[in-house]
Amino acid sequence: MGLDETAQKPHDRLSAHLAPDMERVNALIRRRMASEHAPRIPEVTAHLVEAGGKRLRPMLTIAAARLCGYDGDHHIRLAATVEFIHTATLLHDDVVDESAQRRGRPTANLLWDNKSSVLVGDYLFSRSFQLMVETGSLRVLDILSNASATIAEGEVLQLSAAQDLRTDEAIYMKVIRGKTAALFSAATEVGGVIAGAPEEQVRALFTYGDALGIAFQIVDDLLDYGGSTATIGKNVGDDFRERKLTLPVIKAVAKATPEEREFWKRVIEKGDQREGDLDRAMALLTGHGAMDETRAEALCWARTAKAALAVLPDHPLRAMLSDLADYVVARVN
Repeated sequence: MGLDETAQKPHDRLSAHLAPDMERVNALIRRRMASEHAPRIPEVTAHLVEAGGKRLRPMLTIAAARLCGYDGDHHIRLAATVEFIHTATLLHDDVVDESAQRRGRPTANLLWDNKSSVLVGDYLFSRSFQLMVETGSLRVLDILSNASATIAEGEVLQLSAAQDLRTDEAIYMKVIRGKTAALFSAATEVGGVIAGAPEEQVRALFTYGDALGIAFQIVDDLLDYGGSTATIGKNVGDDFRERKLTLPVIKAVAKATPEEREFWKRVIEKGDQREGDLDRAMALLTGHGAMDETRAEALCWARTAKAALAVLPDHPLRAMLSDLADYVVARVN
């Protein structure tokens, strides 16, 4: 289930189309992450920001604004805002998860320390709110501040739900809608709002971002048990080692025999993991059809995202956003 090279083309095409705007976004990010009094801030931030991430979320903001005919400057500020929020959550997540790798590189908390990662993340959140306010739009501020709160809520919910075998698919959806989809949907929605798009189009952009974010996270969770380290930018099996109840495991647990349930209780709830346990977990996921069912759900959400675009203007960017939904799930096709 590795990443097909052809799957990169939609993202690259969108990136090339938006290149002038994204150059402005990147320049603004570099200016705003500077700190005269605390040089560690740009050091830590640059390590993550310049690690070769796809910049998917800020591109969604730019694309949504351009698709709706916007020709001002505020979409640049909003795209930088979205990237700052995303980067701040990554810094915090790596501390919470005690991760050692992000985008194929050592995490900031590993290279510096947990305190630096948390505080620099807080700094980036503060910068993001400064940028939001500069747009002068209360609605934009409302959308992005709510998204920030929802992201934190999702992460806290995951803390209590991740290692509890009673966690079901409904709770899982609340978690990923919070920690992932909330920023995708906010990124697309504010693009439409700043462009003054009709309400029907703003709602469609929200739906597109929400469904795209859900598909993105389901694929990420699926690849943890069937991808490669190069593809997912972290170590394969990290979710298992961190005892996270992601969708494939939730589906397998729901179908588990009493003996299998005891296995899941030992490795997930109790954290008693032994050599060979990851291989057994993967065999159970495959044997119960959990991998195939999870893949089908990701593809369904990608179709929902594409369908939402129907009410948006006929524009090359609309086709690119549709192709992007296919790109997100192409890694598991």
